[in-house]
Amino acid sequence: MLTFEKSTLIDAPVERVWEFHERADILSLLTPPWQPVKVLRREGGLGVGAITEFEIQLGLIEMKWLARHTDCVPYEYFVDRQIEGPCQSWVHRHQFTPEGNQTRLTDTIRLELFGGEIAEFLLGSFVIDRLEDMFTYRHQVTQRYCPLPIN
Repeated sequence: MLTFEKSTLIDAPVERVWEFHERADILSLLTPPWQPVKVLRREGGLGVGAITEFEIQLGLIEMKWLARHTDCVPYEYFVDRQIEGPCQSWVHRHQFTPEGNQTRLTDTIRLELFGGEIAEFLLGSFVIDRLEDMFTYRHQVTQRYCPLPIN
């Protein structure tokens, strides 16, 4: 099993960062432009049972990625699990921790690749590097959108 974690201190209170993640267009905003990902649907917001469906291009292969939110405590965290997609398993926890007037945004992903330990040995560092690229972008976008304007 591979584990990835990215944590950033966002210059905004936890309520603002959470509400940013509730936006209807959030997946389009947080998807890096270089990724071959198309958002097909998003239903249910951040709560338990919410569904997100993507179409992704992996080389010459096009596949569907379906995730369901399985746990949620508003303004603290939500968890999505892959139901169908490119990984054997995928669990993504989005954590929102207040630190004064700021928010510690932490994304933790635990995943297993098809092919088990051999695939993880051969492809694990590549996958982790791609996740680092994607979540660096996502956290930068969150940092850009969330701070309150200075009056």
